[in-house]
Amino acid sequence: MRTGQLLIAGSWEDTAEHTEVLSPYDSSVVGTVAVAGREHIERAIDLAHEAHRSGARPPEHARAEMLQAAAVQIRERAEELAQVLAAEAGKPIKAARGEIARGADTFEFSAVEARKLCGEVIPTTGSSAGVDKLGFTLLQPKGVVGAISPFNFPFNLVCHKLAPAFAAGCPVVLKPSGDTPLIALELAKILLDVGWPRGFLSVVTGPSSELGPAFTEREEVTVLSFTGSTDVGYRIASDSPKKTVLLELGSNSPVIVDESADLAFAAERIAATAFSYAGQSCISAQRLYVHADVAEAFLDELLPRVEALVTGDPMDDATDVGPLIRTHDRDRIVSWIEEAVAAGARIRTGGAINDDGTLPATVLDQVTPDMKVSCQEIFGPVLAVQVVADFEEALRLSNDSDFGLHAGLFTTTLDRALLAARELDFGGVTINESPTFRLDQQPYGGVRDSGNTREGPAWAVHDYLEEKAILITMPR
Repeated sequence: MRTGQLLIAGSWEDTAEHTEVLSPYDSSVVGTVAVAGREHIERAIDLAHEAHRSGARPPEHARAEMLQAAAVQIRERAEELAQVLAAEAGKPIKAARGEIARGADTFEFSAVEARKLCGEVIPTTGSSAGVDKLGFTLLQPKGVVGAISPFNFPFNLVCHKLAPAFAAGCPVVLKPSGDTPLIALELAKILLDVGWPRGFLSVVTGPSSELGPAFTEREEVTVLSFTGSTDVGYRIASDSPKKTVLLELGSNSPVIVDESADLAFAAERIAATAFSYAGQSCISAQRLYVHADVAEAFLDELLPRVEALVTGDPMDDATDVGPLIRTHDRDRIVSWIEEAVAAGARIRTGGAINDDGTLPATVLDQVTPDMKVSCQEIFGPVLAVQVVADFEEALRLSNDSDFGLHAGLFTTTLDRALLAARELDFGGVTINESPTFRLDQQPYGGVRDSGNTREGPAWAVHDYLEEKAILITMPR
């Protein structure tokens, strides 16, 4: 069992109150963490702002070296970190190992960006007013970053907030999910070990209702990075009109299987990804649109692969689908399944809670667009299948959503692939790959209710930077 203190500007502090971190699988105590109050986060913000204003930030090459050193340490401690992540998040251990590896990559990509930071030359003589002028831009860090991370990728999404922000030269105050705080504290230990400067990192654990308002109310916090639910994200943005607010929100990702697709390959990729981490991924494939001519043949390929997935103890190497993060989330998902069945949907596999409390991978067909399992974000191990008459209907139904994060298409036809790339109104489109697939070096984010920014260090680093124009009159 692990215990965690607060990290306030590089110093560990305990508090009088502690809370237990419980396993989502069997409710055993994984660890305890200190509970911060408003005074702790206020002090963390003050010290971060002081560090920003003092000019104590390391130069770009030193930041790159620290980021690279962190990647090395993450890889050296990978198994230990994966065990912590799997225990507190209920993520199957083999998926946890993959997340730790991705986090190391995120730091490495951020190290590259730290070495590349530079402004641009302004084409001054493009107008008569610019004759005899030399113009260029400088990039400067915006200031203190308030970061709020979710439970579902509690390591790599923290990496995606901390690493690009530090590459840009910004201090960060991190509020990790209350369900999964331990792995963020383990990462903080690594960052201190590689020389992260005092004042540039705080990690405060405690109730969002107590800590969150400090991020929105304090003007010293210039950037707010939030990953979580759409409702909360919009409320944060509404409460922070003068800040840069970066939102990564929800989705109900569609995937299309057209009549030309390699059905076995499509079934293999969808079965392997749609139910990973019990579907608790923003880009988990949720809506599946399959052409009528191949619908049953495709389900014949898909269902045995889904039924072969192992549901159970996340610490078991054989497990593919672990528990939902909370019991009430599992019960909500089951109620949505039952509601869909009552309205005419059919359960093809799964749908009932196992003896150990887990919910197995579930496939429904005869789903209609108005059912919650289709039109809302289920955030669970459920795939809702709808049969379509043609490709145009599949595109239309895919786009008919408040969300717009990732969409996928399986086809062997080039014109279909190019048409989908153009017509699918999403932040990312995967061709012959599940929409659940993501590279950490890609621009990742959505449109509509899925958010307003792009992760991926090469893109994210610029969210933390101001560009200042410099104009010099040249002597004649």
